[in-house]
Amino acid sequence: MKSVYSSLLILGLFLTACNSSEPAHLKDAASHTRTALRSFSDTTKLDTFKIVLNGDQPKNMELVFTITTQAGQQVYAKTLKATALLDNYKESLDLGKKKEQLQFMREELSLFFDEENFIEPAVTETEKPDNNTPDKNFFEELKKTGVNGFKYRLGKESKVYIAWSEQEKKVKNYYECCK
Repeated sequence: MKSVYSSLLILGLFLTACNSSEPAHLKDAASHTRTALRSFSDTTKLDTFKIVLNGDQPKNMELVFTITTQAGQQVYAKTLKATALLDNYKESLDLGKKKEQLQFMREELSLFFDEENFIEPAVTETEKPDNNTPDKNFFEELKKTGVNGFKYRLGKESKVYIAWSEQEKKVKNYYECCK
C-alpha cells in the first residue's frame, strides 16, 4: 500500500512539473526576435539590427525593427503593422484564416535579415538615380562614402532601401520601390 501512495505521489509531482507553464508571451519571447550584426553607420564597426514580432493576434501584431550602433545609440526605428502587411498580400496569398496570418508573420520575421537584404555597398560608383530615388544628393553621398545599405518590404511590391547619411548623421531612405 505504501508503494502505491509513493507511486501516485511521484506521478502527481511529475505531471504537475510537466504541466506547469509560464505565459506564452514569456515562453516564446526568444522565438519572436531576430538580430544581426553588420557594419552600417560606420564601415569599421558592427551595428545591431533587431526585429521583434509583438502581439499574439494578427490584428494587434507588429514587427518592430531597430538599428543600434556599437556605442548603444539607436539610429533607426520602424514599426510595421501586421494588418498593413497582410492587406498587401491578401490578393495573392490565402490569408483568410488566423492560422495562415500567424504563419505569414512568422515567415516575415524569419526572412527579414536574409543575406540579400544587406546591400554592400548601398550604391556603387556606376549606379544612377532614377524616379524611385527620393533624394538625389543623398544618393551621390552614398556613392562617395561607400557605406552599406539595407532593404525591407512594406508589401508585396513595395520596398524601402535605407543607409546611413554621414553628413546628416541619421538613417535615410535612398530608394523606394514601387508604391
